[in-house]
Amino acid sequence: MSANDVMSQDEIDNLLKALSSGEVDAEEFKDEEKVQVKDYNFSRPSKFSKEHLRTLEIIFENYGRLLDTNLPAYLRKNVQVAVVNSEAIAYSEFSNALSNPVIFGIIDFEPLQGNIVMELASNIGYAMIDRLLGGVGESIEKKREFSEIEISILERILTICIDYLREPWGNVIAVRPKLNRIETNSQFAQIIAPNEMIAIVTLNVTVGDEEGLMNIILPYITLEEVMDKLNTKYWYSTMQQKDEESYEEAIESIISKTKVPIRAVLGNSSISVNDFANIQRGDIIKLDTKIDQELNIFVGNILKFKALPGTATDKYAVRVTSVVREE
Repeated sequence: MSANDVMSQDEIDNLLKALSSGEVDAEEFKDEEKVQVKDYNFSRPSKFSKEHLRTLEIIFENYGRLLDTNLPAYLRKNVQVAVVNSEAIAYSEFSNALSNPVIFGIIDFEPLQGNIVMELASNIGYAMIDRLLGGVGESIEKKREFSEIEISILERILTICIDYLREPWGNVIAVRPKLNRIETNSQFAQIIAPNEMIAIVTLNVTVGDEEGLMNIILPYITLEEVMDKLNTKYWYSTMQQKDEESYEEAIESIISKTKVPIRAVLGNSSISVNDFANIQRGDIIKLDTKIDQELNIFVGNILKFKALPGTATDKYAVRVTSVVREE
């Protein structure tokens, strides 16, 4: 019987008789469904819905894939980045759990007001520093304060990581993130009011054999302007569908910036080992080419051009005369 059904007087009398005689157990009429009640803190109201947090996870999943692809080029080490979780808490709860030293990157998130924070585990920071200084990418066992040189290297690493925030946020707003400064002491990292609500997206970062967390702290006051856009429906509807031509243009742009070795061969000669061992400054080696003969120009190990020798602004140079087109 539902809560909206009305019993007649006869039904009520019959029910009371059945209860008094024991034919019907009163426990059977208790509601089987229990309402789930969640405590709500009115002093710290939640400003991030599950939809907001899910959209932030999608954004940083794309961000993690960008770091997966690009960071190995700088570190010469395998890098893996994956989103662990997201949550909304007061900033004081997060800051109270910090221990020194910390790696706190304060980021200007223009055109949005305020800053966001990128917090990197110290062991991952030490591993990246070790790798960039020629090591194998290991962290140190005993934690210590970062030196000025190490902080300078960290600024370089975080600047690279921050630049890749532009693309995944492009479907929400065209941001221009810029590293403001780095703090290594949690006491000086109070850039947000303690009772301000923040969204934290946690990423698991693996550099070689070292593993640690990267926390992205997003204050509500910074994202307030675009909160209505932080939903999956809007995010997917504004995704830019890239066709094959745009991919070809992107690939061509990347390839065009690639540096390749090029060399001009003046000629060849054969001498004895004895002559080579006794060669001195001023000795003349006769080549198998003439002065007016074209030289072979190699790109890598492939013959690509013919050229004539000469000079340009007091430097040796060659002038390309023909292109060698071979399969």
